[in-house]
Amino acid sequence: MTEAVTPPSPSPSDPPSEALPPAGSASGSASDGNAITPADIRDGAAVALLVGVAGVLLGALWVWLAPRVQYVSNGEAVFLRNTEGEGRIGSDGTFLLLSAGLGALSAVAVFLWRRRGGVPLVIGLGVGSVFAALVGWRVGLWLGPTSDLVVAAGKAGKGVPFDAPMQLLAYGVLLGWPMVAILVHLGLTAVWGPKDPPAAEPWAGAYTTPDGLLPRPPQD
Repeated sequence: MTEAVTPPSPSPSDPPSEALPPAGSASGSASDGNAITPADIRDGAAVALLVGVAGVLLGALWVWLAPRVQYVSNGEAVFLRNTEGEGRIGSDGTFLLLSAGLGALSAVAVFLWRRRGGVPLVIGLGVGSVFAALVGWRVGLWLGPTSDLVVAAGKAGKGVPFDAPMQLLAYGVLLGWPMVAILVHLGLTAVWGPKDPPAAEPWAGAYTTPDGLLPRPPQD
């Protein structure tokens, strides 16, 4: 028969032992801090709405600044006044530059409003930017010259040049606003956004005893 050996009880003169924190407590608190709240979702929806409405400004600026393409009528058909002109390419370039500028401004505004960032905020910025580009395109078509060339030629008269309707040849320019907005916002958040506190590194030699207490280091 073997006799069970019980660990010696701690002496009153011994310093109190420190209990190890529960496993995963640090990671749990960090995940709680990064959890998505209803307020974050509301902020993302507000950003999407406000940025989308800003597309009206894009359409107005596009109509105002884009180079114009002109047609001329001989009474029977409508022809380009200058067949070698680059007005249509310039119109696409103007739309792209305006989209990039407004995308950068919207990213800066969102960052200054909510420096902490967050997934809902980035999603709202991206969705709102796509919607703003589409709104700007359609508003530009609506504010620009009529797309009915027969009516426009009749009003202008024979041999009198008149403006062609607004048009995008490369639909890829619609991605200018969302791409620039997302990249600029992520860059601002990475450089000037709040930093996460460094995680505490556990002691390499830490272990627990059956009673859950950290044993005292050996005395010399």
